[in-house]
Amino acid sequence: MYAVVNIAGQQFKVEKDQKIYVHRLSEKEGDKVTFDEVLLLDNNGKVDVGAPVVKGAQVTAKILKHLKGDKVIVFKKKRRKGYQTRNGHRQLLSQIAIEGISVGGAKSKSASSTKPAEEKKETKPKAESAKPKAEADKPKAKKEVAKPKAEKKQDISENLVTRAENRVDDSKIQVNVDKLLHHIGTAVKADKQDLTKISGIGPVFEEKLNTIGIYTYEQISKLKAGDKENLSKLSGITADKINEDEWVKQSKELMKESK
Repeated sequence: MYAVVNIAGQQFKVEKDQKIYVHRLSEKEGDKVTFDEVLLLDNNGKVDVGAPVVKGAQVTAKILKHLKGDKVIVFKKKRRKGYQTRNGHRQLLSQIAIEGISVGGAKSKSASSTKPAEEKKETKPKAESAKPKAEADKPKAKKEVAKPKAEKKQDISENLVTRAENRVDDSKIQVNVDKLLHHIGTAVKADKQDLTKISGIGPVFEEKLNTIGIYTYEQISKLKAGDKENLSKLSGITADKINEDEWVKQSKELMKESK
């Protein structure tokens, strides 16, 4: 069972026990939150597409921690004008764990935090008072519409995916993994080291590197110019960034410390 939900202006495909990074939420670490804007719901093969949201469906999650994303360099230059500017940006993020997906909203009272609950008290009376009669007629309309549009739902469900999933899929397709690992060596997940100790690599970049088989400092220390260009096909990672942050030099120093 999975759902496509709108969280802080982004669409995410989520399942139970999944951990994702979203734009910074206002709640504190450890708080539970509920998201009502469910755009699509797949309940054991039965797909329900919202118009625009699926009524009664909710996604409950717990905020694990607040953090900053990887640093992004923004450089602008106008030739023959003597103008150039360089700025850095780190996006404020929150890591959340999906605790459950409810179809009829039965879990909303026990799983939602205090703040979201107050907002629902204000919005629910309006929704219930404005649509008591319409709900009695809607089941018939749903049955009639569901049959001709069964084929279209599959196309829509394939298009509604998270940005994070798109980035990982792109990296698998574009990066020549065999050539890269042939140069820097291979490692298994059991050899995994904390790559976030390298300045310029945050949790998001670490996850991308692990996806293509880079787990250790030794592998990063062996990166050559061609390998850096190959890694540039990963979203957000460039050869200039690797050189500016001195990933290779930092990896060699961390190797010495670990011995």
